[in-house]
Amino acid sequence: MKAIVLAAGEGSRLRPYTLERPKCLVEVDGRSLLDRQLDILTSEGVSDIVIIGGYLADKLKGRGTRQYHNPRYDETNMVWTLFCAENELEGDVIVTYGDIVYSADVLKALLADTSDIAVTIDLDWEEYWRARLEDPLSDAETLKLSDEGHILELGKNPKSMDEIEGQYMGLMKFSAKGVEKLKKVFKGSLKKKSIQGKHPENAYMTDLIQEIIDAGHVVQSVPVHGGWVEVDTVEDLESELTKQRLKQIN
Repeated sequence: MKAIVLAAGEGSRLRPYTLERPKCLVEVDGRSLLDRQLDILTSEGVSDIVIIGGYLADKLKGRGTRQYHNPRYDETNMVWTLFCAENELEGDVIVTYGDIVYSADVLKALLADTSDIAVTIDLDWEEYWRARLEDPLSDAETLKLSDEGHILELGKNPKSMDEIEGQYMGLMKFSAKGVEKLKKVFKGSLKKKSIQGKHPENAYMTDLIQEIIDAGHVVQSVPVHGGWVEVDTVEDLESELTKQRLKQIN
């Protein structure tokens, strides 16, 4: 099993902590988000780890098995970063954001799923979001599921909590067949120059996943109950909540 870590982000909302390091290398209690995640991956036998950097990518040297670079990190988004390492998209692949940390149990749940495309979602997201944000809807996205747990809608602006059946975490897995579906949809999007109305250079992973769903492919949710941390702002980084959740994970 291979993991591809998307770690090109600058983390402008984390300044001044990201003035001299990429977002994934900000530290909580002396350990960076990326190093914590790499430890979890290797603890579960995922030792082939590809890191795609961008902003201050030289700071990432020595981590992972191989490294790639998105030289246009400041004008492109997650999907473009992923396909900077397109030749690594072969066989079974985990794709994960570099600015999150998740527990071994969350990773085990994802690894145990046999779907061609599987995406972890946090069913207990609302309590976490309310603790971080005055208005949880301001930084939330729609996520709608079928009775079988297939993701039907993802990444839109929600009008109410009823439109959010779980929180997308930025952690997903593709089988060899799933990878081929991913690449086919992306290449089709390049031809039409659109992923959910955005140019492929500017599309988020949630946009590409929705494009895959709209193309008729099944995207299976892998529900978990907490067990992860997202750090987007200085408030996140400095909060006791983040420290407490990381202690529970590690």
